[in-house]
Amino acid sequence: MSKKKFDQDVLRRLLRYTRPYSLFLALAMISALVSVVLTLFIPVLIGDAVDCAIAAGQVDFTALAKTLVLIGCTVVGAAVFQWLLSYFTNLITYRTVKDLRIQLFRKLHTVPLKYIDQTAHGDFISRVVNDIDQVSDGLLQGFTQLFTGIVTILGTLVFMLAANVWVALLVFVLTPLSLFVASFIAKNTYRHFRSQTAIQGELSGYVEEMVANQKLVKSFGFEQRSAEHFGEINARLYTEGQKAQFFSSLSNPCTRFVNAIVYAAVGVAGAVSAIAGYMSVGQISMFLSYANQYTKPFNEVTGIITQLQTAFASAQRVFAVLDEPAEEPDPENAVVPQGAAGQIEISHVDFSYDPARPLIEDLNLSVKPGSRVAIVGPTGCGKTTFINLLMRFYEVNGGRISVDGTDTRAMTRSGLRSLYGMVLQESWLYSDTVRNNIAYGRPDAPMEEVVAAAKAAHADSFIRRLPDGYNTVIAEDGGNLSQGQKQLLCIARVMLADPPMLILDEATSNLDTRTEILVQRAFEKMMEGRTSFIVAHRLSTIRGADVILVMNQGRIIEQGRHEDLLAKGGFYYHLYNSQFARTDE
Repeated sequence: MSKKKFDQDVLRRLLRYTRPYSLFLALAMISALVSVVLTLFIPVLIGDAVDCAIAAGQVDFTALAKTLVLIGCTVVGAAVFQWLLSYFTNLITYRTVKDLRIQLFRKLHTVPLKYIDQTAHGDFISRVVNDIDQVSDGLLQGFTQLFTGIVTILGTLVFMLAANVWVALLVFVLTPLSLFVASFIAKNTYRHFRSQTAIQGELSGYVEEMVANQKLVKSFGFEQRSAEHFGEINARLYTEGQKAQFFSSLSNPCTRFVNAIVYAAVGVAGAVSAIAGYMSVGQISMFLSYANQYTKPFNEVTGIITQLQTAFASAQRVFAVLDEPAEEPDPENAVVPQGAAGQIEISHVDFSYDPARPLIEDLNLSVKPGSRVAIVGPTGCGKTTFINLLMRFYEVNGGRISVDGTDTRAMTRSGLRSLYGMVLQESWLYSDTVRNNIAYGRPDAPMEEVVAAAKAAHADSFIRRLPDGYNTVIAEDGGNLSQGQKQLLCIARVMLADPPMLILDEATSNLDTRTEILVQRAFEKMMEGRTSFIVAHRLSTIRGADVILVMNQGRIIEQGRHEDLLAKGGFYYHLYNSQFARTDE
């Protein structure tokens, strides 16, 4: 697709977002038209005023006074409609950008998790914030200014043709020079602004990554290397930004040079015409004003074209996310489960993140209701992938997973996920009160149930020691809490939700020994009668599981109770002894 065709497609697509505000767009165009016409009428009135004072003692004060009053009214009218133009333009711009930003944010909730995992999160932030701001500043407002500039150019030519055809044609002949300058600048700025926005997204992603993991950066002494890598990205941004700004900065001096040529040509031609008796002094004044007004929009238009190139480059990044295929929608007759007994059947399941590298092949498992299933194995064996498939964060490539006899693909995703309560090793909290973080899954839960869940998770005591208790506002990602406190709140969140099935992925890894024992007791009580999947690295925590699945390279190579697996002397036996041999001795 050619760049011109691409720009036209982007423009048409962006304009579709303005359709709900077409009335305001029409009013903005009318205001621009009236404002331009009134502005162009002022030089005519000024010329008439000049002609009212032909020479000393030859001044028509009556006509001059009327003309001056009319000039004043025209100036006020032009200012009013210019204000209306700005008002309607801002209204359209901010509402359209609001809609676009909301749609982009919602899109992040509908794309497959694979896309989120493979894209730098800082780059998403840059697209939602920076790129849409560029679209706002460069395209939507620029479009209206472009319309005003074009109307000004055309209107000026019409007024000049009505006054003197030959001088007007002289101005018109010089027009292609301005258009050539604008086209040259636009062609060179687009390429560099497009590269600049891509590097900005890369830089945002790297900064977000370093800030979020600053403790690790410091603990491994990575400061110097991270600064060097940041400097490398920043240097590329500087180079592209410098080139983009250089070409965009050419617009003003180049168009001013063209303006000076046009102004000088009008002055000379007007003087010759006045000497020949074809024009009055007032008309020369009018033409010189029109020469300024005619060339001024070219300054603005070339500047706007630069903004448009930036907007097109940013819009491309925004639409790239919006065009990303969404998750396959739930079937029309999808089941919305209201509860579950917990019978899980996994039949001949195949899955891989990369088709060239198979991960899980022919996985089979039958889990009875209320069973406690522990999943163990070396790093990369597929434990987390197994959980992702249960929750349908990723879709199986082949085979079938069912809950109580119903294929999970026949259920709504939200309904399926509501059946599970998850406590992960990486706890997540958002900036809000403690109470609202615990009630994340049940926002309408009464306060007494929130407190009961916190007590069950052994979090109530430390919560009451916080400045405002349950109304204490947590910093972003729980920055003002310890890792263990954050995990206790996440555990309380699941206990309040009270789901029919549980997934515990190293749920107590950040707790001290005493608190871990207490929370494990609470989990023991909570898991009674519930199908539970426990991912564990510390094998001492899963001795009481009904069945232990030993995974390696995406396959279940052993399964059974703790004592039975030890008696076999197989993979689990060696894995267990690698942790506890010395302790047992």
